Amino acid sequence: MADAARADVRLERKADVLWIWIDREARRNALNTNVLDGIGGALDAAAADPTIRALVLTGVGEKAFCAGADLSQGTDTFNAAPDEPTTDFGRLARRVRLAGIPIIARVNGACVAGGFGLLSLCDLAIAADTARFGLPEVKVGVFPMQVLVFLRSVMGARHIAELCLTGELISAQRAAEMAIINQVVPMAALDDAVEGLISKLRGASPMAVRRGKQAIFAMEMMAFPEALAFAEAQIALVSRSTDAREGITAFNEKRKPAWIV
Repeated sequence: MADAARADVRLERKADVLWIWIDREARRNALNTNVLDGIGGALDAAAADPTIRALVLTGVGEKAFCAGADLSQGTDTFNAAPDEPTTDFGRLARRVRLAGIPIIARVNGACVAGGFGLLSLCDLAIAADTARFGLPEVKVGVFPMQVLVFLRSVMGARHIAELCLTGELISAQRAAEMAIINQVVPMAALDDAVEGLISKLRGASPMAVRRGKQAIFAMEMMAFPEALAFAEAQIALVSRSTDAREGITAFNEKRKPAWIV
């Protein structure tokens, strides 16, 4: 990771989990190129390390998970470079698809605009009850185009339209009702809730989780016949794995599996 990215993104290894902290509290953890590069570099490193069981993405402080793009750069923050056909956020999203590791969003505060985009890239999300969510881009004359790609698999069409077209913010409880997040807890209980979710992931087969996450993404783009054929091939492969043999043996012996990582 480049020095500039290190200044804006802090990594913390806790046992078999890598925590990724957006460290721009004075700017409400707003996105810039350094933040996106830092998160992407952490993803790449974790994907290459079989001992990493999960990633936690969060922001420093209690006011903001991520308040979106840093608008101090004007409209240039939304543009790709003239010689680059993809955006910084788009490149990060592509890297997420290649990382077969569960990503947990620890939403410690405002989660809006590009921050909502980061949330939509995560597999699971737990939020403090003080957090606020929204896509207010229409209020500054733009639209959450890139985030739309991922919202389709997270939210219903009516809820997407409500957030995108009005630009209004919603509470954490409302976000849970819309299935945007998995759980809402008091801020003081946020870390314990995240650790509880991590402990559940540790009980799962690392191989099954990685293959399963890739399968979820792959099937999103398939019609029913192709998805079913793909699933049939995948279950045949997974059932012959070392983890499957250990899991079934442990089940029959009434003990916890000893996964190989």
